[in-house]
Amino acid sequence: MALDLPALHARLLAAAPLIQNITNTVVQQFSANVLLAVGAAPAMLDHEADAGQFAALADAILVNFGTATNQQLLAADAAIRVARALHKPWVLDPVSIGVIDYRSTRIRQAAEQQPTVIRGNASEIAALAGLGTGGRGVDSTDEVDAVLTAALSLAQTTGAVVAVSGPRDAVVEASGSTVRVARLGGGHALMPRVVGTGCSLGSLTAAYLAACCKEGASAFDATIAAHAHFKLAGQAAGQQAQGPGSFIPAFLDALYALPSAAMTKAEVHIEVREMPDLCGL
Repeated sequence: MALDLPALHARLLAAAPLIQNITNTVVQQFSANVLLAVGAAPAMLDHEADAGQFAALADAILVNFGTATNQQLLAADAAIRVARALHKPWVLDPVSIGVIDYRSTRIRQAAEQQPTVIRGNASEIAALAGLGTGGRGVDSTDEVDAVLTAALSLAQTTGAVVAVSGPRDAVVEASGSTVRVARLGGGHALMPRVVGTGCSLGSLTAAYLAACCKEGASAFDATIAAHAHFKLAGQAAGQQAQGPGSFIPAFLDALYALPSAAMTKAEVHIEVREMPDLCGL
């Protein structure tokens, strides 16, 4: 089935999915505003006593250990167990894996629990795949194309769709002997100058998964749609903003105002390859 980005965007607007965010404290408000801007309902519910119960109500879950406390770690464990039991989509954002030992161990444990999507920057994806040492804190020190082999390896071992963020994003899916790689252009240079763009993209990905996969779309297509929406909004916001401070409200406005038909303007290129032909990946 051909990728229909306007239809996926329309499904998101119609569904208004409820997304549970177990995420870092630095980005909670920004991520909530991003979800509200696209018509989703954010729930920043991360206490171990009720995270599992709420996960049963949520349509999808984001797990991000950027500023993980013991409370959040236990909450994530409970929410992931429920998500797996009830076959709910969930997204793992391996923030700063490889930088700190305990955090890295906990992220690797979460990655073994069948996330629907793993989304991170190039250094994080390489480190989680065991092919890199991580970046500098939350910053990537690797290029997206340089870690596509790592992304493929991670997709194979976890069964997840793997999304790598950068100036040109990549989304990788491995299914049997077939590999699909989508590359997305667009966005704006101010996006990495604002705290929370990467983390909130994880939340938006969860929203697209919740809205679209129940209607028969693949996790691969839903993940591409989330990244396309983000790139288009970033591009539009960058044309108005004077710097990082003015970029934030312009970006939220662009997320909100984007019509479904505008999704056709996304720069998306998809390659389908067989495993023996991956030397040029």
